[in-house]
Amino acid sequence: MAEIRAFKALRFTDKSGDISKNVCPPYDIISEEERLGFIAESENNIIRLEKPVGDNAYENAKKLYLDWCDKCIIDTDDKKGMYVYEEEFEAYGRPYKIKGIFVRVRLEEFEKGIVLPHEETLSKAKQDRFDLMCSTYCNFSPIYCMYTDEKREISSIVDTMSEGKAEIEFAAKDGVIQRIWKCEDEKITDKVEELFKDKQLFIADGHHRYETGLRFRNKLIEDGIIVDKDHDANFIMMFLIDMENSGLVVFPTHRMVTGLSSFDKEKALAGMKKFFDVTEICECEVDEKLSENEDNKANVMATSDGKFYLSVMKKDAAEKLSEMNPEKSEAYKGLDVTVLHSLILENILGIDKENMAKQINLKYTRDKSEAIEAVRKGDANCSFIINATKVEEIKAVALAGEKMPQKSTYFYPKLITGLVMNRLHDTDILR
Repeated sequence: MAEIRAFKALRFTDKSGDISKNVCPPYDIISEEERLGFIAESENNIIRLEKPVGDNAYENAKKLYLDWCDKCIIDTDDKKGMYVYEEEFEAYGRPYKIKGIFVRVRLEEFEKGIVLPHEETLSKAKQDRFDLMCSTYCNFSPIYCMYTDEKREISSIVDTMSEGKAEIEFAAKDGVIQRIWKCEDEKITDKVEELFKDKQLFIADGHHRYETGLRFRNKLIEDGIIVDKDHDANFIMMFLIDMENSGLVVFPTHRMVTGLSSFDKEKALAGMKKFFDVTEICECEVDEKLSENEDNKANVMATSDGKFYLSVMKKDAAEKLSEMNPEKSEAYKGLDVTVLHSLILENILGIDKENMAKQINLKYTRDKSEAIEAVRKGDANCSFIINATKVEEIKAVALAGEKMPQKSTYFYPKLITGLVMNRLHDTDILR
């Protein structure tokens, strides 16, 4: 099954300055104002490579990458190893920790059933990542993947690998504590590699980057650059974590319906009542009512007159749901986002799948307040507040060989970018 390997990570050196000022969140959640702020704080912030801007963005990223390599701002470790990564944070008023390992993983097509996706992707984002990879022959941020480890064989080894003081430890801007340990002991890393040979990997975050890695590998094969199975570009950097890890937190991603000239609240509610038990609630009850119905396929609609409506799917609505998703598994049809997209957005509001994919009349946010405020300000026709997708639901959909609608999950916290990076070829190919 999964083939993982210890590797020599590309990392910031002491010449780069304070590591805490050189890292950043994933590029796709950083605003332009935040991007400029990171650069103002450190000229060596990884955002300059991870999110280049301008007419010659990718060529400029290549030049900067080579400059940093030449000046030893970044450099490859002398010895290969596995990098244990821990994030300590708060969510829902409670403390959490997640701990896993950065490794290289052999790229495999999804149909092989070794690396499994769970979410649809957008072509624009994939092209951006591909252009950057072609310019730098490097991936700067990891793909977030989960695996099953019910006996905790791997997890116990990871705990052993991270005994003692962390090599790197600091608090990021969002307050999340970041820690890194490196294990170079081949007896240990070889054992971990062996244990993964019967594992499947479930992508939690980074579908675009994984698909980009496959496309880039295939390009290098066609160009005659990859001539053996051990070439670096046959692999991609991943963060691997036990699916049973008690620190895994998935936030919901709420939906904002925008730009519908024909939207009529009363007609929408009448349509919803065919498939849902609809109850008007107070704003202060939204979280409580959703929590009470987390297993009942529920959502809350916020409307411009300040009203909130809890909708819980009726049992006899399952037939309509199946009719709209004839070839989908029970796992897929059991998702809150499937119920919302099919029975309400598509069937009642007329927002079809292509419209959703292109985000013509649908926008996303994980901030409940933003979703509600958008309706109050008139920027949205209505918003739908939903429960988070469960980790076991992600696994079930992936095992069924299916993908959830885009923006179905938001794993928190995001993995930070810049602590470890993965070089896919020597820099001489870029010169």
